[in-house]
Amino acid sequence: MKNTLIPNLEYQHCFTIPASKIVRNLYPESELFQNFPEVFATGFMVGLMEWACIELLAPHLEDGEGSLGIHIDVSHEAATPPGMTVCVSTTLITIENRKLTFAVEAHDGQDMIGRGHHQRAVILLDRFNEKVAKKAACLP
Repeated sequence: MKNTLIPNLEYQHCFTIPASKIVRNLYPESELFQNFPEVFATGFMVGLMEWACIELLAPHLEDGEGSLGIHIDVSHEAATPPGMTVCVSTTLITIENRKLTFAVEAHDGQDMIGRGHHQRAVILLDRFNEKVAKKAACLP
């Protein structure tokens, strides 16, 4: 990590919600998911929050470094139909070795739709990919 990665860095990421990000598309294999209203899925909201944190981090990582989400604790407080733009604001609040904690909030222009905390770990990509390859080699 570069020495520019310090607490209180802020970033805002906005994304217009397409129909592909509604609840029934989270697990199209599930018949039960098909009965939900056409609204932004909580799982996709979490992904959008992660995306904002990744964007905040990108200019502060060294070559060969990446990050992975390791914890999420967020609410989903309001429904958002496709076509609305959701903006996620994130602030890096703590750095503990390679563990980073972010405050995240998502707003759709009318309502605060979600808020909470997200943690990411800074990793060495080559080392991580080696571990995943070894694990995958155990598959039948």
